[in-house]
Amino acid sequence: MDALSWMDATLFAVGATAGVVDAIAGGGGLLTVPALLASGLPAPVALGTNKLQACAGTALATWNYSRAGLLPWRRWLLGVATTFVAALAGAAAVTAIDPSALRRLLPPVLAAIAVYTAVKRDLGQEVRAARMSAAQFGLAFGAVLGFYDGFLGPGTGSFWMMACVLVMGLDLRGATGVTKAMNLTSNVAALGLFLLAGSVNFRIGLLMAAGQLVGAQLGSRLAIRHGARLIRPVFLAAVLALTVKLAWDAFLR
Repeated sequence: MDALSWMDATLFAVGATAGVVDAIAGGGGLLTVPALLASGLPAPVALGTNKLQACAGTALATWNYSRAGLLPWRRWLLGVATTFVAALAGAAAVTAIDPSALRRLLPPVLAAIAVYTAVKRDLGQEVRAARMSAAQFGLAFGAVLGFYDGFLGPGTGSFWMMACVLVMGLDLRGATGVTKAMNLTSNVAALGLFLLAGSVNFRIGLLMAAGQLVGAQLGSRLAIRHGARLIRPVFLAAVLALTVKLAWDAFLR
């Protein structure tokens, strides 16, 4: 097998692995972005290609959660629409706002989420009473987290998960379904901008998308079947890994 074939096989495998992780708890970008950069793509093209392959896996996972009855679309449509518009606004703001201060704030926030998840062993084990209506939640968190995902992005899935559990009272399966829908929405918005800029490698993106579909199918089915027993440890591991990565980038690199 020549070097190109090995690289293709590696990218497919990375896409599949990230698809499993993303479908269960998010954080697949920790695997896919370094792999795309290692393939020799320039950073803007790597990021755009990452959005293409991520959309494939997230779309399939969202579909599976919806089919399992964990994503009542009528309840979340306002949140989806708000997230889409806010993500476009966040992407447009990238050139006008310096994100360095926010980058330094992320590691301690994510570390707090990790500690809370580790200590709170019953987190998301069962459905609880919501603290606000779905419309209020969709407007408020769709605006804030949609903008954040378009503007910077890391940790968005973790923030959605915690918001769904703590504010809307969802269990971890339901929270994962809503998170996938919102992540898909902001990813599609970002992908559209990368496509307009010509910053997508379709050959590599579609190759990894095929792997994402395999992984997302497996990951979403496992999460639906096993619920919080599986989602909680994977979510905790993903948050911890992201915390370390962002702390390194913000303070040590």
